[in-house]
Amino acid sequence: MEVILTQDDPKLGRRGELIKVADGHARNYLVPRGKAVPATPSNLKRFNEEKSRRQKREAAEIAEARAVAEKLEKNPLSVEVLAGEGDKLFGAVTTQEIAQQLAAQGIKIDKKSIQLEEPIRKLGMHTVSVKLYPEVSAVLKLSVVKKKN
Repeated sequence: MEVILTQDDPKLGRRGELIKVADGHARNYLVPRGKAVPATPSNLKRFNEEKSRRQKREAAEIAEARAVAEKLEKNPLSVEVLAGEGDKLFGAVTTQEIAQQLAAQGIKIDKKSIQLEEPIRKLGMHTVSVKLYPEVSAVLKLSVVKKKN
């Protein structure tokens, strides 16, 4: 029996895919649990329309992510931190602080998208990877400078 998946399933496929499964598996498991619907012409039409809408939305999100990536790579970010003798930082620069500095510049990025192996504890230039979309990432140049008292 052919069915259209209504949810992602690690063994069967992604949402909206047309797959062929055993009749009993479809009738007794997939359809009653809402994981799939029978592949009728009306269901196929509805899922194709939804798929095209999703592709357009995804293309727009990717274009936006690429624009943000370009902006991040062109404009280095500067973070002022308190430092003691020998330029030793009080604390560290974390993903949350980087996200706040970017938000102050008008670039809203979730702190989970900023990839730091460990918080930055030294003054100077650092490179930070930012994953904006599964296939779009950027390298941000981050300058950590001593705050003037």
